[in-house]
Formats: sequence, structure tokens, C-alpha cells
Amino acid sequence: MNNIKTLFNPNSIAVIGASRRPESVGHAVFSNILLNGYKGIVFPVNPKAKSVLGVKSYPCIVDIPDDVDMAVVIVPNQAVSGVMKECARKGVKSAIVISAGFKETGAQGKKLEEEVKAEARKGGISFLGPNCLGLINTDSSVSLNASFATSMPREGNVAFISQSGALCTAVLDYAKGESIGFSKFISMGNKADVTENELLRFLSEDPNTDVILLYIEDLHDEREFIKIAREITGEIKKRKPIIAVKSGRTALGARAASSHTGSLAGSDEVYDAIFAQCGVLRVNSVKQLFDYALAFSSQPLPKGNRVAIVTNAGGPGIMATDACTSPKYGLEMASFQNRTRLKLKKGLPPTANVNNPVDVIGDAQHDRYELAMHSVLSDRKVDGVVVILTPQNMTDIEEIASSIGRLSQKSSKPVLACFMGIVDVSKGEKVLDSFNVPHYRFPEAACKALAGMHRYVEWVKRPRTEERTFQVDVAGARKIMNKVGKEKRTLLTEIEATRVLEDYGFPVLKSMLARNEKECLKVAEDVGYPVVMKIVSPDIIHKVDVKGVILGIENDKDLVKAYGKMLSDVKKLRPKAKILGVNIQMMAPPGREVIIGMKRDPQFGPILMFGLGGIYVEALKDVTFRLAPIRQLGAFHMIKAIRAYRILEGMRGDKPADTSALAECLERLSQLVVDFEEIQELDMNPIIVYNRGKGCRVAHARIVRD
Repeated sequence: MNNIKTLFNPNSIAVIGASRRPESVGHAVFSNILLNGYKGIVFPVNPKAKSVLGVKSYPCIVDIPDDVDMAVVIVPNQAVSGVMKECARKGVKSAIVISAGFKETGAQGKKLEEEVKAEARKGGISFLGPNCLGLINTDSSVSLNASFATSMPREGNVAFISQSGALCTAVLDYAKGESIGFSKFISMGNKADVTENELLRFLSEDPNTDVILLYIEDLHDEREFIKIAREITGEIKKRKPIIAVKSGRTALGARAASSHTGSLAGSDEVYDAIFAQCGVLRVNSVKQLFDYALAFSSQPLPKGNRVAIVTNAGGPGIMATDACTSPKYGLEMASFQNRTRLKLKKGLPPTANVNNPVDVIGDAQHDRYELAMHSVLSDRKVDGVVVILTPQNMTDIEEIASSIGRLSQKSSKPVLACFMGIVDVSKGEKVLDSFNVPHYRFPEAACKALAGMHRYVEWVKRPRTEERTFQVDVAGARKIMNKVGKEKRTLLTEIEATRVLEDYGFPVLKSMLARNEKECLKVAEDVGYPVVMKIVSPDIIHKVDVKGVILGIENDKDLVKAYGKMLSDVKKLRPKAKILGVNIQMMAPPGREVIIGMKRDPQFGPILMFGLGGIYVEALKDVTFRLAPIRQLGAFHMIKAIRAYRILEGMRGDKPADTSALAECLERLSQLVVDFEEIQELDMNPIIVYNRGKGCRVAHARIVRD
């Protein structure tokens, strides 16, 4: 961490590759450090120049007579490893490698990057990059712009970390136009050494940072990220929201999958799970990233989700109401106290609407806005306010903005403004800026930002739970897994899969293997009618596709008939499949069907899935994911996050389903797949869940090992 700190607060910097050519990166970086008020000492290093911008230049970093804390490297890619070796000789603690031409260019570039990493590791140097824009620390006691950005951003309380250097320059320009300030601004580049995890650790302790923004294309160590982000967003004394854009909403690949979970667990869904597990708010665009940042960085957090809307136009008020009441945002329209309505009725014209949304009418000036804002902010049933203005001929925009700003500063509730337009409202927006009131072009953006604040509050206030460990028969499950491995099979038979689940305490249905008619009759007598018959073959994954499942067999006669028909059908459809027999299984009573599964990904590890079950799971894709291991509360969140959760809550007179039993199944699955790394895929589909207190039963299971 000490080396990371010298990246942001070095006493001295050597710019290796500083240049006198105004159009060069080396000139831009050196001039940015020199001319933006940096409080330390900066040395240009250039063997072909006596000075750069009037500062004495040195041919090599080792020739600098003073100590050097940090180096900024801007030399051809082939020379970087040699420069890193010289930095180590000089005792440099950290470096920023701006040079490009490394792993982003292919195999040869990747080899060069590994050489740079090796030299840095030997020298104990932490470095940012390569292929990055650099970093900026606006802290007035440091004032460091070690980048080739065109300007120094204003000081603020928002830290921005980006994996894309090109995006950084655009963001800086956008932030300048929107009067957004930064505490730290960091381009990670290829993340050869310093990654988002080390930077988050640093920012968690940074007193100047209140909000952290991320633009990422991938994560270096997902589980470490979850651990660090969870601490920052919810556990440390000075908690900080993390808001992220993750680019690349594509599946991990089109490789064949033998389970429902395997076919549904794409990278985008997994990143949703990662962020959900650590309280990171994921947004869909850089614009939305900064919409959220404006609200979080300037306003108090809401205590609840009840929103009041004040507007001078009916249409925008309806737009805001629609956004607030959308189920995906989790907000609700506040129901005012009687005294609030009386105040509004007394102070506003008869044509005004004194219910929520409050319509102060198009000719409203600052006095009406002030009355309405003061009234709703004083209402204990209101947790936050969105105030909307559309410019009219008679609208005193600057006075209204000033009234909003003054009331916002006196209130402990968040106030977000929407001044609709660009030119006519611009002066009012400047007034709002002076009071640190965030403002938006359209009502939906303001409501989304307020919804993000509410989601974060829910995360902070959530009850804390830990991972539960159950008493299980690891040895029994290991015996089955080893047997399958010795036989060089990857697919466990359903009988074997059921036994593994039984060893781990899952509520499986009673079943046994039968290899002929006689055994079928004996097993059915033991299990008890009605029964289900399923084909057992290591070569058949999806039994239904080959007519390998027959439900509701009621007696011996039907059982014998079903056995003959199943063998005949399967042999016709899969003549080369090895048939071990049939699984005679207890017929579960009807209930609601869900699926629980797992896919082990080479990047993410074991990924758990939950959703509505049956044959339509891949078509509906109403599923949620988490990385194992999960905590008790995480299991419940998986269940509640599906769109069809209302079916499990109980609809049209149905009683609620036993979600506690389902949550326990998810936790037991988490324990199983952590214990057995060879399990690659697992589906329990369907699991039949009954009314609350009645439990659930695993009706079908599939396990694939490596």
C-alpha cells in the first residue's frame, strides 16, 4: 500500500521520455506535471535534450542526484523493461507506464509486458499501466496531473477509475462541461501490476473521496474484488458507494453446455451477480454513471423510498411519477400528511394540484416553488424530492433555483432538480451548481439517480449473515465421485447424482435402479405407487428428448408396459447409447417448480443459479446468479430477484412457498461445489417447492464432473 500511495503523493517524479516537441506525449505529460501546481520536484529524463521547458534534463534516471519516488515512463515498448531495471537501481517506489504496444497488440507485446512485470517485481516497484493515460490527484496539497489529458479537472469528492484511456479524455471534457470535480482520476490501462483491487483499497482510506466510479472491461480477481468492494460499500466506518459501468454485455462463449445453468451463465449475468454480492451499483452508460455521481456526491442519502414531486408542468410530473412507480426502481410516491395538503391548498392557486405530484401551475414563480418545497420537505412521510421546472415566459428561473438551493441546504433529505431544456435554463443551472444541487435534463434521469441512492441505503441497512456450514457426508459423496472418475466418465447417472445430493442433505425423492422387469416391480413396491420411470445411461443427458421419462405410473401392469415402451423408444432414438437400466422414483406431489444449478467457469469459478424450473427455463431466462460461496442472506436475495418471485409469494389465494427450504438448498449447493472442485455443472430441475413450512423435494438431478 505504501508504494501505491507514492503513485498519488510522490515527493519527486522523473518523467522518462520527457520531450521538447509540443505535439508529443512526453511533452504533454511533463508540462502537465510542471505547470499544474505540483508541490514536489519533477525531473525530465531525455538523453538528447539539455532541458525541457527550462528544466535541466538528465540522460538517465540514475544520473539524477536526488531521490526519486515515482517514474512516469514514455519510451518505446522495447525499451520499457530496461528503463524499469534502471528505476529499480535508483530506488524508485512506483511508476506509471504510459507507453503502449504490449499485450493489447498480441503475443509479442504480451511477452514484453511480462518482461516489464518481472523487472518491476525484482525491484519492488508498483506500477500503473502500461498503455494508460496516467493519473490525476487534485488534492491541493499535491496537485498532480501525471497524464497527457488536455486539462486539470476541478477538485471534487468523486474518484474515477477507468480501464480505457481514450474514454478518460472524453470523460474529463464532459465533466468540465458539467462542472463535475474529481478527487482522483485514474487510467489503469492493461493492469499488468496495479489493478482495480489495489486502487479500491487505497481509495477506501482516501479522506478526499466520497464516491467511487468504475469503468471496467474485466476484473482481475473477482473474489478479491467482492471482498474489498463489500467492505467499502457497507462495512468500513466511512462507507462509500461504488458505481460501475461494465462494458461487453456478451456471453462468455458459444461452447456447448450440457446443463441449463451452463447455457445461461454468460459473463454479463455473472458480473451482475458479482456487483449484487458486494453492493456495487451497476449502471448502463457513462452518462448514467455521472447522473448517479452527481446525486451521491452532493446530497444526503434518503432514509426511505417515498418521493415527492414538485413541478410547474403536468406532463413532466406524470413522467416522473411513472419512473418513480416503476417496479424496477423500487420507489413509491409519498402520501402527504393532512397538514401538508392544507399548507399547499392555502398557499397555491385553486387550480394547483396539492396531492403528489404537486403542480404549482405554469405561471409559478419562486414564491410558489418555495412554499411547495418547504411543505413537502417538512413532511415526515417524504424521504426525497424531485423538483421539475419547464421554462415559461414569466418564470424567474434564477430565483427559483436559488430558493431550491437554500431549502436543499437546510434539509436532511435529498433534493434533485430537473430543469428541462438547455439554453433558457442554463443560468438557473449555474445557480443550482453553486448550492450543490444536482440537476438533470429529464425527470426519468433524476428519478433513476434517487432510486440508486435508495438501493444503496437498502444495501447498507441490510441484516448481516455469514456462510453456513452443514453436517454432511463428504466421504460418501467422495466415494461416488471417485468411482465415476476411475471409470473415466464425466456424466454421473441420475442414481449417482441423487446419492451425492442425499449425502449433502438435499431433500431427494426415494429412488432405485432397476435393470429388468422383475427389479422394476420390486423397486416400485418398495418406493410405492405412483412412480416415475427414467432411463439411466451415461450417454444420455436430456432424457425427455429421447422419450426417457414417463410420469404417473399407477400399478404393476402400467409399469411393465412403460418399461418395454421406454427401452424400445430409446433404442430407436439413441441406438448406440449404453443403457444401465431405469430409475424408479417416487412421484412427488404437485407444487411449484424451480431450478437450482451450478456452472464452474474457468474465470469466475463456481456460479450458482436459481429460477423457475421445468422445460421452459432456457426460453424464459428468468434466473439469477451468485458466485459461491454464498451467505444466508445472499441465498434469499437470489430467490427474490427473479421476475416471477410473486408466484412464490402466493397469487390469487395461493399460500406462500417455502422459500426458506429453497434458500437452504442453495446454501447446501454452495458448500457442495466448494468441497468438490471436480464438479463442473449441476442442475436440479425441477425442485418441487410446497407451501411455507412444507419444504421442497428434488425431482431430477444432473451432475457433470471433469
